[in-house]
Amino acid sequence: MLIEKRESIGIITFDRPEALNALNTGVLKELEEAIDRFENDLDIRAVIFTGNGKAFISGADLDEMKDLRDKEARAFIDRGTSLFRRIETLGLPTIAAVNGFCFGGGLEFALCADIRLASEKASFSFPEATLGIIPGFSGTQRLPRTVGKSNAKEMLFTGKRVKAQEALEMGLVNHVYPLDELMGKAMELAEVMVGNSPNAIAKIKMLVEKGVDMDLEEGITLESDHSAPNFESRDQLEGIQAFFEKRKPNYRR
Repeated sequence: MLIEKRESIGIITFDRPEALNALNTGVLKELEEAIDRFENDLDIRAVIFTGNGKAFISGADLDEMKDLRDKEARAFIDRGTSLFRRIETLGLPTIAAVNGFCFGGGLEFALCADIRLASEKASFSFPEATLGIIPGFSGTQRLPRTVGKSNAKEMLFTGKRVKAQEALEMGLVNHVYPLDELMGKAMELAEVMVGNSPNAIAKIKMLVEKGVDMDLEEGITLESDHSAPNFESRDQLEGIQAFFEKRKPNYRR
C-alpha cells in the first residue's frame, strides 16, 4: 500500500505490481490500517483508491488461495467481506480510479466505492466460474444491484472481460478517461466533494445505502426522519449563512 494525503483528500494505492496488485491477507491488513488512519483524521474529507502498474486489483492472490480449505477460506472471506462493507458504508465519499485490470476480488472492491472512474485501458471481469470457484466478497450481490441481473449473470456465468466503454454503457463505471488523465479527474471530483458539507454527504450516503433496498414508502420516511433534524446541524447553519453572505462555507468534519 502507498498511503498519501493531499490536503483533505486521502489516496490509497495498491502497490504489488509484480503480483498485479492481487489481494492477500497482508494487503487486507494494510487496507484496514489505511482506512483506520483516514477515518480518524478529521482533515480527510474524501478517499481515492487506485493501483500501481497494469492493474487496479487483479483479484484474490491464488498463491495464497490455492491451499485454503473451508475453515481457512471462511476466515479470509469474512475478513474481506467485513472490510469491504466497512468501506461501502464509510462516512466519507470514496472514488475508485480504476487504472487497469479489475478482476474478481478487485471488481468486488471497486463496487464498494461510491463512484468508479476508469481509464481507457481498464477492463473488468469476474473469472471465478472459469476457476471452479464463486465470488466471496459479495460480488454476486453488488454487481446485479449495479448493472442489473441480466448483465451481472452474463459477466458471472461467462467470466468475460468487459472493456471500459462497455462498462460505462452498462453503468458499471461513471466516467472513462485516458490513463494519463485518470488521477487528475479523480482529484477534481474529490475536490468538488471536499468543498461540500461532510455531514450532509455522510447522511446522504447512509440514506442511499439503506434506502435502496427498502420499499419507497419506507425510504421516504427514512429520509424525512433524518432531513428535519439536520436543520439544526452546524453545517446547515453555516451553509445557509454563507449563501446569504455570498461567501464559501467553512465546513468541518
